[in-house]
Amino acid sequence: MTELRHFAVTPDYAAQRLDQFLAGNLPELTRSQVKRLIDQGAVTLSGRPVKAGHKLRGDERLLVTLDQPAEVSTEAQDIPLRILFEDSALVVVDKPAGMVVHPAPGHHSGTLVNALLHHCTDLSGVGGELRPGIVHRLDKGTSGVMVATKTDQAHNLLARQFKAHTIERRYRALVHGQVKNDEGSIDRPIGRHPVQRQKMSSQSRSGRQAVTHWKVLRRYDRERLTLLDLTLETGRTHQIRVHFSEMNLPLVGDPLYGNPRHAKSIGDNETRRLIEGLNRQFLHAWLLGFAHPDGRQLAFCSPLAKDLQAVIDHLEALYGTDSQDLAISATLVEEII
Repeated sequence: MTELRHFAVTPDYAAQRLDQFLAGNLPELTRSQVKRLIDQGAVTLSGRPVKAGHKLRGDERLLVTLDQPAEVSTEAQDIPLRILFEDSALVVVDKPAGMVVHPAPGHHSGTLVNALLHHCTDLSGVGGELRPGIVHRLDKGTSGVMVATKTDQAHNLLARQFKAHTIERRYRALVHGQVKNDEGSIDRPIGRHPVQRQKMSSQSRSGRQAVTHWKVLRRYDRERLTLLDLTLETGRTHQIRVHFSEMNLPLVGDPLYGNPRHAKSIGDNETRRLIEGLNRQFLHAWLLGFAHPDGRQLAFCSPLAKDLQAVIDHLEALYGTDSQDLAISATLVEEII
């Protein structure tokens, strides 16, 4: 099913790029969706397909062919979910480690999308058949807060916030190594690794800007471990894992960017046992804040997952420090005033 949109370009828009004009006149679409329409030939100017960078003259007629989102055909599965918040526009979940976000080669079932389809049945179709409602992702081994959308309007609104970097995203990470400064930022582009294609790297020729801000929460010097609170300005694939591994500060337990020798070198037997038993990187998305489609500014919090908290509890006892200042509020949702 398709919808046709007609636009008469007035002289006010002379010299403006076609993609910019459409982005302003189709607010329900993201810029990437607009570009995809143009690239697919779904936009004609005075009857002819045209490129995204075409400069308008001010006396043309545009025809845009909009396809309705495809019906979602991914299987719904009765998989337990921890729901932090839900209304008619979106649903916020606490994703466990080990769960893949959406179906992909090697992961056709058991994903967050499969679970969400069973739970709410009305995810937005913008993400396509395999990624309905998905506006951002967490790695399989990363736990924490995620939002999925139920309407196309909510999906596009959240997508624009992610693109504008106005989403608040905070993480906890435990890294191997001693971080000297109390806080800092990493600004290194990230793209596909030039040789190891399953990895990302700052050495990629096609890297995109990636910025991570960090603050030291605790130093466990004898074990050469540092607990960090992280704020993402951008959200590239494996961003935190790449940024710190390339500083020789790999995340504890990271199966892709770490090295098992780091854990084996830890002197305390119980710390070493707990870390070797993680079977995933020590990374938890503990806070997610964004503007709801109704205008409210919301933030959702998730305490550390049990396997990660066990490591911190032991280290705090080992070093005789008070873990109260490390506690993440159990409040699941709060409105930011």
